[in-house]
Amino acid sequence: MIVDKAIYVAGHRQDIDGDISDAFDEARAKDECFVWIGLFEPSESEFELIRDELKLHPLAVEDAVLAHQRPKFERYDDTLFFVLKTLAYKDETSDIEVGEIMVFMGQDFVVTVRHGIGNPLGPVRERLEADPELLDHGPTAVLYAVCDEVVDRYGVIAHEVEVDIIGLERSVFDPRSDDVTADIYSLKREVLEFRTAEDPLIPVLQEIVKGRVAECSGTREYFRDVLDHLLRVDGQVDSHNELLTSILTAHVALLGKQQNEDMRKISSWAAIIAVPTAVAGIYGMNFDHMPELHWALGYPVAIVVMVVACLIVYRKLRKNGWL
Repeated sequence: MIVDKAIYVAGHRQDIDGDISDAFDEARAKDECFVWIGLFEPSESEFELIRDELKLHPLAVEDAVLAHQRPKFERYDDTLFFVLKTLAYKDETSDIEVGEIMVFMGQDFVVTVRHGIGNPLGPVRERLEADPELLDHGPTAVLYAVCDEVVDRYGVIAHEVEVDIIGLERSVFDPRSDDVTADIYSLKREVLEFRTAEDPLIPVLQEIVKGRVAECSGTREYFRDVLDHLLRVDGQVDSHNELLTSILTAHVALLGKQQNEDMRKISSWAAIIAVPTAVAGIYGMNFDHMPELHWALGYPVAIVVMVVACLIVYRKLRKNGWL
């Protein structure tokens, strides 16, 4: 569905009250004028009018309607098509929910298509409308603002992931905590999903910064700033992934150490139990000639021998740190 639509003349907004086609005609007829249409999870029929009016390529329209695309930049004649991944972080589950924003950009129009809950574009539009000088750059200003908002959100989520990693690290070295193996793997999977969202965007922005997208030549400095932020986030994601790997390795080592300690204790108690078992086993044999069987003190002496032997073995194992 269409969530917002407006025509911008010299950086100033004018609402579209009539037919969208008339707004496009006006934008084509005037200088420093373009139309910005914002859509949220549109169906193919909802996109049909815009597709026909702007003569958008069917493959790009299909990508925008169906979503599930990787970040990319494609050119279809005079129309540029960008795909960005949006992220939303759920604190209660430490899950990252992935969405998408598609941007169609031409000389006198920009169409943004959003899927998922991440990065609503209302605040982006408001920020741009409060800065007519920036908005006067035309559709490329909208593309910059969308990229800037998405990358800034990446930075916020990177910090939230870091907080969760610190919590996991403390749990690993806290003997009172429950097993966190599943939590480590879950967060590591989310970090890898984070990486698949932000990493492919780097070459897209590099193309713009290097001047290979002529339509964005007037805003290269802005995109350079976005690229710097994205590279910093990319480094943070790499660090998060490496730290989670180290935490997992330490956790496995601690589990192995605990298992070894448990095995030593089990073996120690087995050795202690073996002493009375051996004595009882000897006296349990059915031999006729066993003088101790007819000795009046044989039973209490055997008990004392077993107790003393068990105490000696216990103290020896205790001294060696096995118990």
